[in-house]
This record gives sequence, structure tokens and C-alpha cells, in this order.
Amino acid sequence: MEVWSVLFPILLTDVVNPVLFAFMVYAAGTARPVLLSTSMLMGHTVAYFSAGVLLALFMERIADYLASPHTIDFVIQFLIAIVLLWLAYRTRSDQGKRPDEQAPEFTVVSAFGFGAVINFVGIPFAVPYFAAIDQILKVELSVTQTVLLLLSYNLAYAIPFAIVPVLSMVMGERAKPVLNRINAFLDKAGGVLMPLLLGLLGIALLVDAVVYFARGASLF
Repeated sequence: MEVWSVLFPILLTDVVNPVLFAFMVYAAGTARPVLLSTSMLMGHTVAYFSAGVLLALFMERIADYLASPHTIDFVIQFLIAIVLLWLAYRTRSDQGKRPDEQAPEFTVVSAFGFGAVINFVGIPFAVPYFAAIDQILKVELSVTQTVLLLLSYNLAYAIPFAIVPVLSMVMGERAKPVLNRINAFLDKAGGVLMPLLLGLLGIALLVDAVVYFARGASLF
């Protein structure tokens, strides 16, 4: 679908989430690495998708109330762009909570629940999701198509993180140093990449919204 030409750059920004990856690596270091890291990813995905559906309904209600859904989409986009630019500035030094020695011992259920909670622990990294939902709503698909597109986005989001249980399953104990190196790299790279990607996405959405208000036509 044509909407993916806009969603894909947002997705690339969205998946730069060192918080989720760090906790998944922590789960992969337990006695049941594949099961617990998979459960954590599933918890995050289910919560992310559910939150996306609720956000989409909320944003649609605002649009219906104001009786100008197309215009309100760009108002929301403008506000999201401002938040993204603010976060691009803030995330230079603050990248959210990481697991430490006080982190709990996980069970399958607690790992699933913790994966869901990470949506809120790493909330700065979830802001691009708002932009993705706004772009999906702008296409004005049917309810079923919208839900399926949102589900597809969430599954695509989960794919890079699946490397943790996959490597744990294929390599066993040898996966731990590899995952720790990836985690350390993402933690360092995130300090550079995250502000840059958030800033670029914020600028793109801001310019698109301003052009729409000025000319009545979107760039995307």
C-alpha cells in the first residue's frame, strides 16, 4: 500500500528502542532465555497494538467532534511534530530506564506483563507510534483495513527484536556475549541516532502540516 512509503520511515525511527532491547537481553540471560524473551516481546506487542487501537479510536472521536477529520489530522500531526522535536532535544541525555541488579526474576507471566509495562517505561521512544497512527487514519480506510494495517505495523515493529529469542535458541549460551555487544552498541548508538531520527521525523511532519495549512494540500 502507498501508505507504507510514509509508515516505513516512521517505523525505522520507532524500532530504535534500546529500552525494550535491553530488557529482552536481560530476559535472555535467565535460565529460560527463549521462553522469557519471547514472552516479553509478545507482552510489548500486544500492549502496543491495544494502545494503538485505543489511540486511533480517541483520535477519530476528536476528528468527528470537530467535523473536519482531514484538517484535524494535520493539527494532530503538527502537535506530534512539536513533541518529536522536543524529545529529540531531551533524548540527547535521557534514554529511559534500563535493567539493573534489582530487576526481578521473571516468570512467563511476569515477563509478558513487564513487556507491556515497557511501553510506558520507554514512552519517549513510543512517540513515533502516534505519528504512525495519525498517518494510518489519514488514509481513511475501513475499520477492518485500519486494524489490519495497524496490526501489520506492530508485527513489523516486533521483527527486529525477535533476534533475541532467535539467537538464544540457535546459539544457546554463546548468544549472551553477542546480545550484550549488540545491546551495548544500541545503547551508545541510540544516544546519537534517536535524537537525529526524532528530529528528522519531527521536521518532516512539521513541514508537511505547515504546507497543508498554507496550500490546502499535503506533501505526503
